[in-house]
Amino acid sequence: MDWKKIAIIAIDALLAVYLLLAITAFNNPESDDTVCTKVKIDIKDGMVDGFLNVDEIKAILVKKKIYPLAKPMSSVDVREIEETLCHSPFVNQAQCYKTQSGHVCIELTQRMPVIRIKASNGDDYYIDSQGGIMPNVKYCSDIIIATGAINRKYAQQVLRKVGNIILADKFWQSQVVQLNVLADGTLEMVPRVGEHIVYLGSTEDIEGKLGRLEKFYKYGLSQAGWNKYSYINMAFDNQIICKRKQHNNSTL
Repeated sequence: MDWKKIAIIAIDALLAVYLLLAITAFNNPESDDTVCTKVKIDIKDGMVDGFLNVDEIKAILVKKKIYPLAKPMSSVDVREIEETLCHSPFVNQAQCYKTQSGHVCIELTQRMPVIRIKASNGDDYYIDSQGGIMPNVKYCSDIIIATGAINRKYAQQVLRKVGNIILADKFWQSQVVQLNVLADGTLEMVPRVGEHIVYLGSTEDIEGKLGRLEKFYKYGLSQAGWNKYSYINMAFDNQIICKRKQHNNSTL
């Protein structure tokens, strides 16, 4: 009997069994009693700070009894977590996955509210960056409020575009407090600085109007005084019509 050959065959067999078990364990990391030791939640695209936070995501999963911390990894259903989070009116997309080290990672993008609508007909809701309607179930102080004669079609098609333009510009993002929609669909704007109302007129060429108004703020009002005028009309091309507080009109 060739013991050397037998030993080699036995070693080869043991190696084959070891490799099979190793591959099985790698492909099925939850085959043992691994417990979730950490939950990582990453919220992306937070244009409006604090509108959606980690504690709220955790609360959603706890309420559904699917928060994975301290649970066996084999019982954690990543698809159920994703579907549950996507039912939130503030979540755009959610992705969940598990690691071999016992961590559950949740990555999500939130819907971006750009304007809060408080219409004269009693409607009160948010419009997101894509024109979707979000229910007013939580308050956000750093967002533009739109009031006046607003129906949902106007809010989704017109105010959504105006809101995105304002939020894309750091100067106007910090300067605009309120928009007011008049009965004819034209816009008024309430700035944060100065005791005046800006009449933007139609929503055509909003970027151009805001660009001219920014220059007027920097090179006009900064010299004349922020509280000199009560009404600034930006509706006409190449001119800005201002109404003094004494109700005398002047054209600049």
